[in-house]
Order: sequence, then structure tokens, then C-alpha cells
Amino acid sequence: MHPKRKQRLSLILFMVVGVSIAVGLLMYSLSQNINLFYTPTQIADGEVPIGQTIRAGGLVVAGSVEREEHGLGVTFKVTDGFAEVPIYFDGILPDLFREGQGIVALVRMNEAGLLVASEVLAKHDEVYMPPEVQDALDQAHSRGKEALYEARY
Repeated sequence: MHPKRKQRLSLILFMVVGVSIAVGLLMYSLSQNINLFYTPTQIADGEVPIGQTIRAGGLVVAGSVEREEHGLGVTFKVTDGFAEVPIYFDGILPDLFREGQGIVALVRMNEAGLLVASEVLAKHDEVYMPPEVQDALDQAHSRGKEALYEARY
């Protein structure tokens, strides 16, 4: 084999090995940081591994929200219509959090089988508008009617 071809072949093999190692490390990193979504039925059926961080979602069960007397701890149940699972969260809940509302929580199952949340996100529908924006639009709308009325008369 010609020395120049041998050099090119070794360079190509070195690049292929380097790219393979990089892709392998990337895949390993992504597999460790992925947060899969589980429904309450899947959680109740025991499909969640203990200690792995997942996303759990569903509707907050009416009458299930229990707040600690001292501190920010809250325990509530989430359902998908078939199963209910309890979630504990120690922190400030979002403003949209309420019973009957859809939520998604970043949780980890402990050894006792309780889901401990590190983050809770409340979902809203497509017609939701923050109160501040709604007030500003209402004020602008009412001023617009008054200005139109004054301009006509």
C-alpha cells in the first residue's frame, strides 16, 4: 500500500473512532438527563423506577390539597380519571394551581413510594389571559369607547 494512502486510511479511521466516541458520550449524557412523562395510572401500576426523576401530570383531585401548618409543604393527589397518586411539594405553588386544574410536576419517587416534587407547573387553556393584561385591555377598551363617544358628540 502506498504510504500516502496508508496515512489517509489511518486518518479516516481515527476520525470515525473519534466521532463514534463523541456520539456514544452524547447518547449516554442524554439518557441520564431525560425526564419521561408518566400518567397517574402508570405510576400506580409501578412502572416508575425508584429514585429516577420523571414528569407526572394530571388533574388535581378536588378536596385533596393538604397544606402543612408551618412551612410551605403541600400534599395533593393527581388523577387521570382512572388512578390517583399523591404528590408532596415543599415550595411555592404557581398562581394557576387549584383543584380540578391540570398540572405537570417534576417528581422523584422515594423508597416509601411517595412522589416528591421539585417543580410544579400549572397548565391553562388557550383562552387564558393573565389578570394584569386583561385589566389593561379592559381599561384601554373603556377609554376607547369614551373617546369615540366624545368625538361623535
